Amino acid sequence: MVIGGAMLWGATGPLIEWTLAFYKLSVPFLLTIRMSTAGILLLVFLKIKKVHLTGIFRDRIWVRQLVIFSILGMLGCQYAFVTAIHVSNAVVATLLQFLAPVYIILFVSLGRRKWPPSYQLVGVIGTLAGLFLLLTNGQPDKLAISGIALVWGLLLGAAFAFYTIYPARLMQEWGVLLVVAWSMLIGGVFVGLANPIFLSAEWPKIMSFHAILSIVGIVVIGTLAFVLFLSSMRFIAAVETSILSAFEPLTAMILSVFWFGEFLAPVQLFGAFAMLVFVTWLSLAGKEKLEEEKA
Repeated sequence: MVIGGAMLWGATGPLIEWTLAFYKLSVPFLLTIRMSTAGILLLVFLKIKKVHLTGIFRDRIWVRQLVIFSILGMLGCQYAFVTAIHVSNAVVATLLQFLAPVYIILFVSLGRRKWPPSYQLVGVIGTLAGLFLLLTNGQPDKLAISGIALVWGLLLGAAFAFYTIYPARLMQEWGVLLVVAWSMLIGGVFVGLANPIFLSAEWPKIMSFHAILSIVGIVVIGTLAFVLFLSSMRFIAAVETSILSAFEPLTAMILSVFWFGEFLAPVQLFGAFAMLVFVTWLSLAGKEKLEEEKA
């Protein structure tokens, strides 16, 4: 499940990249359709599973948390991801979201006003070193991507960290899929109102069989990836899930090579590999540290 979900997530990146470029669509337009439709599909799925959909709206505390997560977490993460793809490519955007653990470590350390443990320092330094090689191709005076791509990539890592940390209590109380479904729909409606989709001149661009098929693919593949990925957590630990999610950037890389002919230079490939290795190190070392503390 987790490998299939990660690979499907990895596949959506190149598909989004191609759809935005080929049909000249804006990020808000595509996101409104993607998030709103995915939210509705998940709510229908939950209704079929006889889940009570509206209980989360009975208490102001949960409503406030859901709205904050929907706009800053779900929409923030999706908007930064798709924009990072739009201004760079799917491979770079997918890899930059793996900076999330670094942001989480820095946030926790600042909150506690103390240096992170040594294993976390090793993981952070190694991940940043890999990022440096990915972004510069080993040439400090040159960026291999544009400055705006770097900004959106860094925002993506921060948004993904917030997306990971903030909804813990919300999801524990109401279930992961219900929170994701409503946050997708709320986030989609929000961006659709901020950039009025019904007044958009972009509708004629997607009024063809192939365009509709592309957007349906983005929505369905992404939604299925979510269901598979989250369902896997019933059977394996979060550490294993984190490690196996490395199939996401690997899938994006392979598809980008065959689809767009986009190759990372050898130094960039080494940097990408180093990022994945040290993010995995953070997961494994963190698990061992937790087991030692329990013992």
